[in-house]
Amino acid sequence: MAAVSIPPPQPNATKYKVALLQLPVSPRKEENIARARARLDAAAASGATLVEIWNCPYSMETLPSHGEDIDGGASPSVSMLSEVAARRRITIVGGSIPERSSGRLFNTCCVIGPDGQIKAKHRKLHLFEIDIPGDITFRESDTFTAGQEPTIVDTDVGRIGIGICHDIRFPELAMLYRSRGAHLICYPSAFNMSTGQLLWDLMQKSRAVDNQLFVVTCSPARDPNAESDYMIWGHSSLIGPFGEVIATAGHEEATVVGEIDHSMIQTIRENLPLEMQRREDLYSTHWLMSGENLQATRHAPLDQMHNCNEVKMALQPWK
Repeated sequence: MAAVSIPPPQPNATKYKVALLQLPVSPRKEENIARARARLDAAAASGATLVEIWNCPYSMETLPSHGEDIDGGASPSVSMLSEVAARRRITIVGGSIPERSSGRLFNTCCVIGPDGQIKAKHRKLHLFEIDIPGDITFRESDTFTAGQEPTIVDTDVGRIGIGICHDIRFPELAMLYRSRGAHLICYPSAFNMSTGQLLWDLMQKSRAVDNQLFVVTCSPARDPNAESDYMIWGHSSLIGPFGEVIATAGHEEATVVGEIDHSMIQTIRENLPLEMQRREDLYSTHWLMSGENLQATRHAPLDQMHNCNEVKMALQPWK
């Protein structure tokens, strides 16, 4: 089954500013929300039209107490994001929030449009499990339930795909987003000191280069005095479609601002036409779903398939 590539819709502008808010987070939710609001306002004032944040402490001990009912309208974090997005007329990629739903906890990122409405909601698909003797042992599945739907959404700045942290390690997801016309993939992430130093830059650049699109990652700031065993790496970044680092932060609190130019994607894909060179007689990447499930979610209607029910991912081998 050959992959089906869908051209992205024409964005309102070929160039735009993106801001990544690398924020310190604490166990005090009200403090985190107030800080995020102030930094969002400042980023919008600087001319950014797409802003990505991380606004929750990453600790399995405290995450359940931060759970919010997004669908039930009982989410102070999403309410703040919606208010700022509407007032500033910007798009916000607002991950990551622990979402309570039907007695389960999800790691969730909401995309908020300039009208203040939720355009898409991504629940982390791949839960992080690690066991390095003498270093770190960590099991997200003890706390979270995995999501079931990849998320791609049309925004005022173009079509973007969403992943959360560990999702970046799975190239199939990025390939699917690229095949559905995404020009940008946003990964709110909280890599630790062990994996961050070795893999953070590599993963971002690999997803960007493999698919010839932009990748942005947004991390919390590192707190060197934190008592948690999970020390944050930081280094939020904007990566271009040829793997170039357009903008990046260190580990401390920072606002990273960079420019995304859609024409760079077209130029690179014309100069290096990977899509034309793929051997789809041997392999392909496609969406697995039945025809009756070819429907958009209520959050983000598209004229093409996205964020659909019963979506699965697979590499289709040659037979």
